Amino acid sequence: MSKINLGRVILGGIVAGIIINFIEYVLNGIYLADQWTAIMSSIHRPPLGMHEIVAFNVFGFVQGFAVVWTYAAIRPRFGAGHRTAITAAMLTWVTAYVLADSMPMIMGVFPVPLTLTLIGVGLVEIIVASIAGAYFYKEV
Repeated sequence: MSKINLGRVILGGIVAGIIINFIEYVLNGIYLADQWTAIMSSIHRPPLGMHEIVAFNVFGFVQGFAVVWTYAAIRPRFGAGHRTAITAAMLTWVTAYVLADSMPMIMGVFPVPLTLTLIGVGLVEIIVASIAGAYFYKEV
């Protein structure tokens, strides 16, 4: 088995992270902006500021690196291509989207429709990001 090409993971992760951050901006910064303001107010918190937005963008890139690294790690067993990228995306989606977004819903902070929107858009987002990031990954 060959080693993971870290340079290509970084390149693919940057591409995936850009896609994730763009979709998250459209979803949360535009489409759901009013709902986020209401939720933050309901839990007696100020609206999100620049520090939080920067942190979310960093997290988007971390998710991009994670999905491309996962693709690179499973590629020797599953083979190169879209199917393996989607498999990596599904693992990332369950851990980074489904579980993470469900916990605030269970605690009553996120309403169910919002959570389902986040999880559904997240599925499309991570699949697209994974396929794009995997495109740039090549073995050593």
